[in-house]
Amino acid sequence: MNRKSIGLVVLALMISLGIQAQNTIHPTSSEYEYPTDPKVQEKLEQWRDQKFGILIHWGIYAVPGIVESWSIVNEDWINRKDTTQSYEDYKKWYWGLKDDFNPTGFNPEQWADVAEKAGMKYVVFTTKHHDGFNMFDTQFTDYKITDGPFKNNPKADVARYVFQAFRDKDMMIGAYYSKPDWHSQYFWWDYRATPDRNVNYDIRKHPWRWNQFVNFTHNQLNEITSKYGSIDILWLDGGWVRPLETVNEEVLSWGAPIPEFSQEINMPKVAEMARKNQEGILIVDRTVHGPFENYRTPEQGIPSTMSPDPWESCITLGGAWGYVPNDKFKPSRKVIHLLVEIVAKGGNLLLGVGPTADGIFLPEQVSRLEEIGKWLEVNGQGIYETRAIETFQDGDVYFTQGKEKELYAILRIQEGEKLGESITWTLNPPKKGAKIQMLGQKGNLKWKTVDGKTVVYIPRSLQSKLADSPAVVLTYSGE
Repeated sequence: MNRKSIGLVVLALMISLGIQAQNTIHPTSSEYEYPTDPKVQEKLEQWRDQKFGILIHWGIYAVPGIVESWSIVNEDWINRKDTTQSYEDYKKWYWGLKDDFNPTGFNPEQWADVAEKAGMKYVVFTTKHHDGFNMFDTQFTDYKITDGPFKNNPKADVARYVFQAFRDKDMMIGAYYSKPDWHSQYFWWDYRATPDRNVNYDIRKHPWRWNQFVNFTHNQLNEITSKYGSIDILWLDGGWVRPLETVNEEVLSWGAPIPEFSQEINMPKVAEMARKNQEGILIVDRTVHGPFENYRTPEQGIPSTMSPDPWESCITLGGAWGYVPNDKFKPSRKVIHLLVEIVAKGGNLLLGVGPTADGIFLPEQVSRLEEIGKWLEVNGQGIYETRAIETFQDGDVYFTQGKEKELYAILRIQEGEKLGESITWTLNPPKKGAKIQMLGQKGNLKWKTVDGKTVVYIPRSLQSKLADSPAVVLTYSGE
């Protein structure tokens, strides 16, 4: 039985047994809810124009170069290298990495410069991951970058300088924030064991403690949205912290335990506060479908179909979100192909790039990003500010549409293949007498449409010139 089938069975059992909590589970609608606030609508359409962003995971986990946060969770799928160390000792060691995290090479200007060269238009930076270590100068806990060996550095308030470096490049600014906080005594209480990712006590029996956690969360989100300059996106991770009634098939497919009560942090109040501080800010309450998920965020994959609703695939450049030694980075051709498919299906690509413990991008990361940027410098017209159309794909040819209704046909060229003497497709034919041009090249290309098949002829000079190109973009007026 696959994970989805298991999830459906579990959901059916939970409903049939009538599990009682603050609310009984009722699967919520998967329908996307477009925001009603005109300022949020305006910001959302601006974000949809950007198409390509960078997601930066950085925290104490970069010191040993291990997976972000998850190694301290006591769930069956977690494997740790040292099988002799007790779980409690491991957590103490992990959280103690705070005293070793001293990123004296921290250079946010390098990050922003590389991202700009890559053609990225927005950033999402981890202000706090699930482990509870804060990458900003919060006043509500000492577990933070400004209370360790880096505290006297002029750029100790890391998030402030990251946001400013990208803001100086005219990029949209996103603040990643984990709703769960495994370091907080109000979420993982030392009085209890920590069996899984959820709060480790019954909040129905300890409402004071949970209310303290809610207040802590609101106070931190107020800091981020009021003290760190203009913020465009509040990107909330940790989708298991949610009202029980919003649990759906997607959540059940994770295979994680579901408590018999809501882990509710009062999102209406969060949204009201954030938008009082930042007019029109986008709120992305990941996987919690409804008014506070302004766009969807599929992870490490691409939906099979086009969607007119706003969405963003978050995918890593390497194999991990954060820095790990000897990571294998995707070739730039692969990332460009992902970007083309995602944009043609109506989404954005948020590419995960993790800096080292010292605070820099590796040369291999930089070279991949610069190669992507060189392609976008020539071909970005077919990517940025476009929208998807129903007939978005014909084999290896993907289509996008510009704001003047011009069409772009993007041919992905696989590794080891060459640009041939013609490009053909059957969908989205050019209108009679249309001029077809290749972005970055001079002159019009010869073409014809016969029996529903459009054939565009590529001169030998272009075949040779673009022999190693990962993709080429044709532009024309459609029927």
